[in-house]
Amino acid sequence: MVIGNIQIGKQGITDNFIASLENQFKNKECIKISVLKSARPEGKGGKAKVKEYSETLLKKLGPKYTSKTIGFVIALKKWRKNKR
Repeated sequence: MVIGNIQIGKQGITDNFIASLENQFKNKECIKISVLKSARPEGKGGKAKVKEYSETLLKKLGPKYTSKTIGFVIALKKWRKNKR
């Protein structure tokens, strides 16, 4: 399994970020997205923001993707068939 890495910074999820994700999925099955401190609030609100980023990514990418959040990391996986 080939895993890629990418980071979400203070700009959050932009169109360029989505385009780079789709480009990485051409060669990789799974991508780990690290949410940097500048992209989330301090304290317990940070993990809620990571969940929000995960839901936003799934809405923008489509039904062939699934995600799992572990701490401040989002693991995205692309499937061959729709998962929803």
